Amino acid sequence: MVETSADAVVVGGGLGGVAAALALLRAGRTVILTEEHDWLGGQLTSQAVPPDEHPWVERFGVTASYRALRDGIRRYYREHYPLTERSRAWRHLNPGAGHVSRLCHEPRVAVAVIEAMLAPYRGSGRLRVLQPYRPVGAQVDGDTVTAVELEHRNGGGRITVCAPYVLDATETGELLPLTGTEYVTGFESQAETGEPSAPAQAQPLNMQAVSVCFAIDHVDGDHTIERPASYDFWRKYQPPFWGDRLLSWRCPKPQTLEIMERSFTPNPGDDPLLMDADQRHSEGDLNLWTFRRIAARRNFVTGAYASDITLVNWPMIDYMEGPVFDVPDADRHLEAARELSRSVLYWMQTEAPRPDGGTGFPGLRLRGDVTGSADGLAQAAYIRESRRIRALYTVVEQDLSLAIRGDKGAVDYDDAVGIGMYRIDLHPSTGGDNYIDVGCSPFQIPLGALIPQRMTNLLPAAKNIGTTHITNGAYRLHPVEWNAGEVAGALAAFCLEREIPPHAVREKEELLADFQDGLTRDGVELRWPRVAGY
Repeated sequence: MVETSADAVVVGGGLGGVAAALALLRAGRTVILTEEHDWLGGQLTSQAVPPDEHPWVERFGVTASYRALRDGIRRYYREHYPLTERSRAWRHLNPGAGHVSRLCHEPRVAVAVIEAMLAPYRGSGRLRVLQPYRPVGAQVDGDTVTAVELEHRNGGGRITVCAPYVLDATETGELLPLTGTEYVTGFESQAETGEPSAPAQAQPLNMQAVSVCFAIDHVDGDHTIERPASYDFWRKYQPPFWGDRLLSWRCPKPQTLEIMERSFTPNPGDDPLLMDADQRHSEGDLNLWTFRRIAARRNFVTGAYASDITLVNWPMIDYMEGPVFDVPDADRHLEAARELSRSVLYWMQTEAPRPDGGTGFPGLRLRGDVTGSADGLAQAAYIRESRRIRALYTVVEQDLSLAIRGDKGAVDYDDAVGIGMYRIDLHPSTGGDNYIDVGCSPFQIPLGALIPQRMTNLLPAAKNIGTTHITNGAYRLHPVEWNAGEVAGALAAFCLEREIPPHAVREKEELLADFQDGLTRDGVELRWPRVAGY
């Protein structure tokens, strides 16, 4: 057993973990950052999910460091990719010209930019990255975490890490049960939260579907994969509310639940600069090919790309058969989610209806080189919902629902430490629920949601903050996770400097004001200009 220490340990190298580490490092602290997958960046990279962002992202509404990440991605394309002169001059370059975001891109570009952001601190010795390691144990003294035990993913031994502050930036809040930190999962009851969309009884194992994403292009030849072992099961599978089999182009429209048919046209030859990536104006998933496209071949010189590349994170890969944590068969569900994704690809290659009346698209080619995985799928499942701490303050639906708040906007918190915006967007769940998709006001992140009720030195730094099952649907997206992680790192650094516990920062007005002033200086926006929700 090897032991090592630093000022702070950040367990989990997703977007929240990277942002937390950067905040600590900017404050002059030493950091150990751990990650169990091959790439840092979580949902943006190893989970292969192009960023879901609000429509004002190019002007305001994200932290300065998140903007630096976005700017770095565009700069990387301009410096290293064979863009056309027209696309190179496009100020808000969208490499994939996808509908879901104004910046759809290949995941390994984000990996390169994240690594560049961290490189100076690695070189100076103030940052040590332990990869691929995952947490398997913890030592706790009362309300304080004293050590975390990590295990190499491939059986390469264990390391014990110690620090005055421990940040949980894992995708599923893995440190919470390991440290005995109070947490909640799944649906809270309406009696507990008062939320209009909550059920009468709590449903702790009713969680949003996970998805195993994958990248494909469409080229000449037959690239059909081997028939998946469970294909017959998934081919017949039909959720009662779906309106058709899961493996079809038909599914509910999230906002209205009416059954609608998506189209699928590979390589439509559209002009990337004409793409409208504002989800207020366009239902981008009507043509699934362009919805999450990450490389539009017309952005690049002729011949550079034989095909567009699109990222499959579509309704039919949502796995609803069971939770992937806090159940004894979690690993089985994770593997079944991968089998579902393979089955969706095989269905598209062999049986999916084509616009010309035929069936199957054998030219669809799995691009595991794009996702960096041996089996061709994303390295990790896209986890929409984590364990969530029992926090000093829990954000509820009434705080941000457009139907409830109307033109008043979201609740204005005295302890605001960031902002975010996305519809309250819940995918079908393991409890058999259909989409819950609720209009949302631009909202703030309260500091109270980042502080556990009891623990003194463990901070959440990802999707494990004090939200509910419902409000997590708005707080789970890329820029908000980054903002939460950045604030968690900044809070740990502030507490180390002042020699105070996190609870004191929220309780004492002068400390809170000093902390918020520091966040503002670092480019963390605390309040929105007047903009309307959607």
